[in-house]
Parts: sequence; structure tokens; C-alpha cells
Amino acid sequence: MANVVVVGSQWGDEGKGKIVDWLSERADVIVRYQGGHNAGHTLVIDGVSYKLSLLPSGLVRGKLSVIGNGVVVDPHHFVAEIEKLRGQGVEITPDVLRVAENAPLILSLHRELDAMREGSTSGLKIGTTKRGIGPAYEDKVGRRAIRVIDLTEPDTLAPKVERLLTHHNLLRRGMGLEEIAVETILEELTSVADQILPYIDQVWRVLDERRKAGDRILFEGAQGALLDNDHGTYPFVTSSNTVAGQAAAGSGLGPTAIGYVLGITKAYTTRVGEGPFPTELDDEIGEFLGTKGHEFGVVTGRKRRCGWFDAVIVRQTVRTSGITGIALTKLDVLDGLDEIKICVAYELDGKRIDYLPSSMGAQARVKPIYETLPGWSETTAGARSWNDLPAQAVKYVRHIEELIGAPVAMLSTSPERDDTILVTDPFQD
Repeated sequence: MANVVVVGSQWGDEGKGKIVDWLSERADVIVRYQGGHNAGHTLVIDGVSYKLSLLPSGLVRGKLSVIGNGVVVDPHHFVAEIEKLRGQGVEITPDVLRVAENAPLILSLHRELDAMREGSTSGLKIGTTKRGIGPAYEDKVGRRAIRVIDLTEPDTLAPKVERLLTHHNLLRRGMGLEEIAVETILEELTSVADQILPYIDQVWRVLDERRKAGDRILFEGAQGALLDNDHGTYPFVTSSNTVAGQAAAGSGLGPTAIGYVLGITKAYTTRVGEGPFPTELDDEIGEFLGTKGHEFGVVTGRKRRCGWFDAVIVRQTVRTSGITGIALTKLDVLDGLDEIKICVAYELDGKRIDYLPSSMGAQARVKPIYETLPGWSETTAGARSWNDLPAQAVKYVRHIEELIGAPVAMLSTSPERDDTILVTDPFQD
């Protein structure tokens, strides 16, 4: 029996929500290990849609759900998301939800700073969600963050806030903004502390005990590996590590606790926000993929950029995340196309390369080298076995396996959770 890490193998929005829900029914514990409330997903259970962005997916199934130390927590959003789920009939208590005591908090000053930077008319546009994620991580690395555990010690909170504001008020003066008083942040924190304190715990101990008891643990990744702060398309990345290795650091369990890495992979490629996208299609095919695939962000509502499947970036993620197998999603969106292209390599300054370079300039110059495959007119939607798939669709899937160097463990053929072809159960690997 293996514990499973779910990671997006592209730029996010690969359909992790459905796959995580499918796996969470088989798991005993579900863990968020990075990011914040900047990446959302939708679960549909018995006809009811649940939109989550911070809370782990296991909550809607009554499983123990853990927010690890690698997550940055907006306390007000945390409370609001709990109340929203409760309004849909989900029971949420400390018995099923734990928050790492050493997780950093997102404050209003982080959101304001994020929005100011992104909205600036000068400088680089990263395409953030303006929810304060990046500035909160900056404070964590700068060793001045207010952490969840600090809410348990109100008498010593003021000096910590003072230290934080020494940095932020210096920034605010430089940006022509009014300085923030210590009392303002203290009130912001104390107003919500009592609603968070019941959930805090030493989650590394909880997870270690559960692992030793033989429980199946599902590590739920957010966003995608190509948005990783180290291995992604820097600087058009997120502020955390999104590769599978972060599951250990962001939860407090050692790397030996990870057994199977499942890469969620869309049958074509999408990206939201700024940054390089070698296979992007600014034509009727790109419009077709976006319309048929309903490519709009859950959190921001932003339209996603669409393009052909890029085997280069997925193959790179297979290596940087140690992917064991992939869950291929949205195959049905390709139904009806006469031909389908797959990017198998890049051309960079006249040379063929099989990787995405780290240089921002080189990333902008790479040109995709395509293989063209015949499409299929039959539908794949709702297929639940290989026999239900058109022959050309099967060939497309098999060719992807060859190109990326990883097998398909699961194949999703519609948003419905049961429309899934299971090849390998990750928990049984």
C-alpha cells in the first residue's frame, strides 16, 4: 500500500479536483502541502458542486483533512470557506480538520501589496491572483511572518507585529501608502483567532501517527509543476514549490512516506496568466479547445490560454517530480478534430532541444516541433473501459505514454467522477 502525492504536470488547471475526489474516497487522510487560496477546484458529489480553494478536498467526504505547514493561510478566508461548506451541509469540526501550528498567515497588508505590485503600470506582470500569497511567503522566508501558533499567545503578539510592520511600513512609505498601525493588525488577528484556534495542531505528529497506523495518506497538490518557484517558467511562477518533493517538506512527513506520485495531465495544454507557452494556439482550434473545455479559472474566472499537448514540459515534470504514472484528463475535448498535434521537441536558435530552458529569453524563443496524428470522429465522453475508446484515441494516449516516459494510471473522459478508466490504483502500487 502506497501513500499518494497528486501533482499537476503542466501549468495547473489539469483537472486535479475530480481525480483528488476519486482518490479521497479511498484515502484515510488528505493533506494540503503548499500554496494558499489562490488555486481553486470544483468537486461534484451527488449533483452538488463544492468550490474549494484552501480547504482540503477530503472534508466533503468526512475524511481527516490537514492543512500543512507549507500552506499560507488567510484566516478570514479560512473561516469563510468553512461557513460556506457548512451552508451546503458539510460537517466541519476539529475531528476532521487540522491546521499546522507553524503555517504562516496571510494578512490584509499582504493582499494590498500583492495588488499594488501586479497593478503597477511598470515592471513585470506575473499574473498573480492578488490574494497576498507571494508577499506572505516573502515574510516567511524573511523570518518575520505571523504564524498560526502566534494566535495562541496574544500577550506576545504585539512585538511580532511590530517587527513585521518595520519591514512593511518601509515598503509602504516608498510606495506612497499610509503606514499601518500595530493595533490595526492586532485587531485583524484577534477578531478571527477564536474561530481558528480549535483546529490547530502539530500536524507532523498527527500524520506520523496515522502513517504508522497504516492509514492511506493523499497529498493534494495545488497549481502545477511548471509554476514551481525553482523548476517552473521563472519568473512567471508561483511563490511556493509545487513539485511532488514539496509534499514532504510542506507536511512534516519525511520523503520515505511518499510511495506513488500521480501527475495530473490534461490531454492538451492550458495556461492562465502571463508567461511562455510554446504550443499556444491563437486560432479557431485554440478557441475550440477553450470553449469545449470550459477553460475558465475557478478562483479568478480568467480565460485560460489553450494549445496542443506539449510532451516536452510533461516529460520534464515526470523527472522533476518523480512521477510514477499520470492521470490523463479531458480527452473528450479532442473529440471531432480531424488531426491532433503533439509537441515532441523545441527548436532554439536553429538547434533541436528536448527540454524547456531555464532562461526567460530562451523560453520566449523556443519554437514547437510537432508530430501530427489523425483525430477521431467518435466520442470518448463517458468511456469507462479501453474498449469504449476509438482506436485513434487509444493510439493518441499510447503515444503520449511513449513521449513522456510514464504510463497512464487513470484516464478521465468527462467531469463525472465515474467516467474514469482505472489502469493502476495508485494506493495499491
